[in-house]
Amino acid sequence: MKAGERLPPLEIPVTRTLIVAGAIASRDYQDVHHDPELARAKGSPDIFMNILTTNGLVGRYVTDHFGPGAVLREVAIRLGAPNHPGDTLVLTGTVEHVDGDTATVAVVGSNGAGRHVTGTVKVSVASPAPAPGAGRTAGGAP
Repeated sequence: MKAGERLPPLEIPVTRTLIVAGAIASRDYQDVHHDPELARAKGSPDIFMNILTTNGLVGRYVTDHFGPGAVLREVAIRLGAPNHPGDTLVLTGTVEHVDGDTATVAVVGSNGAGRHVTGTVKVSVASPAPAPGAGRTAGGAP
């Protein structure tokens, strides 16, 4: 983990199921996240993803990259273009700063309409624990 390191892009198909499931999981029952007709009545072409689902996807993107020892310390995001069913969200990231075991990662998520999300994530990555038996000699003594 070093400043300038780029995380590989992650493509996430934005399905109606993902949008609705994310809204339900985060207890966001606003009709624009599950009812296409009411979303259209409010000026949207279709239902759209809520910020909590986006926040979770950004966190997943960073922790998937840094592995099972990764702990999110801070997530700060701003939404832009909405995610509608049929879009593909492409997340990219760059390590901006490293301080000890903590990295600050700039994340951008785009779809066909433009930037859906921008933000930063602070993540700590603990050194992995030694494997059982590591450091022992052939005879079993340390």
